[in-house]
Order: sequence, then structure tokens, then C-alpha cells
Amino acid sequence: MSITKKVTALAVGLGMAGGLAACGSSSDGDGGGSGGSKSVTLVSHNSWAVSKDVIAAFEKSSGYKVRVLEDGDAGQAVNKAVLTKDNPQGDVFFGVDNTLLSRALDNGLFQPYEAKGLDRVDAAYRTDTDHRVTPVDTGDICVNYDKAYFSEHKLTPPDSFDDLIEPEYKDLLVTENAAGSSPGLGFLLGTAAEYGDDGWQDYWKKLKANGVKVVDSWEQAYNEEFSGSSGGKKAKGDRPLVVSYASSPPAEVIYADPQPATAPTGVAQGTCFRQVEYAGLLSNARNPEGGKALLDFMLSKQFQEDLPLNMFVYPVREDAAIPEAFRKFGPPAEKPRTMDPAKIADNRDQWVKSWTSLVVR
Repeated sequence: MSITKKVTALAVGLGMAGGLAACGSSSDGDGGGSGGSKSVTLVSHNSWAVSKDVIAAFEKSSGYKVRVLEDGDAGQAVNKAVLTKDNPQGDVFFGVDNTLLSRALDNGLFQPYEAKGLDRVDAAYRTDTDHRVTPVDTGDICVNYDKAYFSEHKLTPPDSFDDLIEPEYKDLLVTENAAGSSPGLGFLLGTAAEYGDDGWQDYWKKLKANGVKVVDSWEQAYNEEFSGSSGGKKAKGDRPLVVSYASSPPAEVIYADPQPATAPTGVAQGTCFRQVEYAGLLSNARNPEGGKALLDFMLSKQFQEDLPLNMFVYPVREDAAIPEAFRKFGPPAEKPRTMDPAKIADNRDQWVKSWTSLVVR
């Protein structure tokens, strides 16, 4: 599950999906698909969401028609892209994040290209010195809480990983399966960053003893199990704590009708893990020049400023404007947990295996 997936699901639940639909165009008859000189194909997870006028601006300025191929969630899309790298489905891939980046790089999924505008991106996100991938957006995976529940129960919301194992929060948290969910994996990595190689397993034993519930997906956790969600089609759940995103509270405000003066949900700032999404020029792309033009555009100010209210993520370009709702209701964590992608690469699979044995089985 990517950063963007949850916003689309929330918007659908609120009846607002029209503003977040994937903004791609099918082939315009040039007969070439991504091999035609007038089209460029973007492969992404199934949450790509960009304003139509922004895509139209790129098409007008570049002369390329954009085709979008959505291919499942982030993990599925990356795996399929690796399997088809010799005969890729498109020219550019968007949506691989720092938790899965090594899988793509180790399998030679991308060819190097230094996109224009990269010098305006925060150096913290420019981790690939070979320029095989271009950072596009960032967000924080964090525990969210239902303000009404904690007010009614006269209970202070948790603010740290340590808080979550305290007895007053027993049976209140729901999280996603780290083996198949991006926020679930991000939450696991956050605990590994917090407690280290020798301490995170002991922490999860305590969290399990304190009644954490594990479900398969973000949609199930947030829209079915979380008591603070307004986006679910089913009855609200009974868990007032959920692993979600720092951008979930502004989504709750923006897509409510009427909009409340304050967000109904909050973020436990001490539980956040920083997630970064990248795009890259696919190896063996049939239209590499079109792909390069699209990557350049994804770092343009116009595209970057379109990100927050469509994908509910933060732009990586330092001079991109941030909407007021984001600054007010969904500021990024001041001290998010982070982890070197190389360390994630070395440990991810074993950590997930150990986590599964400890928590799920």
C-alpha cells in the first residue's frame, strides 16, 4: 500500500472519488503505445492521481500524450515491473518507495537519468547518486487517533511507541500486515529504527500482549476497524488507534461536507516513519526521451504543487507551495524515524519473516 492509496480509498468512501481519479490518457491513435514517438507510458501503482489540467500542460509543452498503466498496489507493481524489465510495459515507473527501493535497484529495473530540477530537491531525498531513481514525494507513516474517543474516555492519546504498550491502551490499536502492506511495513521499520536490531522483537511481543490487531490492508484497518474514520462504507470499527499517515487528518477535513473547523483525528508524532516515493526511467524503455521529459515534469513546480491535494503527500521540491490545510492539519513529523535504504535492503525480508512468526502466527 502506497502513500497515495489510502487517500483514494478515503475519498471513495466519502463520495469524492472524482477528484482523485487516475489522470492518464489512452493512446491517441499514433499506433505506437510507448513505442510511438507521440506517447509516453507511465507505469504506477493503482493510486496515481494528478489533476487533468496538469497532465494537459505537460502534453501541450512536450508533445507527448501520457498513457497511464496502473498495476496493483506498490509491492505488486514493483514485482511485476522487475519480471517484465526486459520487455517493459512502459517508459517510466512511479511509486517505488524507500522500503522497497533496493528490490528495484538490485534487479536493474531503472537506467540512470538525472532529472532537471533535482538541484531544488532536499538533499536528504537524493540518496541515489547514480540517478537511477528520482525522488517525487514524501510522507510519514504514523499512528492516528480518534479524538472523540479519547475525549469521551478522558484518556490522553499516545504520542510514542513506548506509550502504545502501556495498559491504558490495551486492545485499542489496529495495524496492517507488514508482509503485504506498505504502512504495515513502515510501522515495523519505525520500531526497528526506534529499538534497534536487538530490541524491536521484544517490543512487538509487548505490543501483541497489549492487544494489537493485525489486518491485511490499510483500507480494512482505516475504513473498517478504526473508530475515527469517516471514509468507510461499513459501520465504524471499535479501535481508536490505527497505523495510517500524517496526511490522514487533513484528508478527513478536506473531504468532509461541511468541513469541520478542526480535524477529527490526530497523529501520534513520536510514532512516525518517513516514506519517500520515487520514479525512474525503465531499462529498455521504448521511448526514453519521452520518459526523460516526464521525469523532468514530475519535478516541476506545477506538478509538485499539485501533489498534496491529489495524492495527499508532500512535494520534495523545496520551493513548492504547501496548501493551508496541510500546514494546519497535517504537518510532517518533526523527528520522524528514518533508515538507510541499504539497511532496509539487508534486513527487510528477515525482519518481516521474524515479525510474522512473532505477531501473526
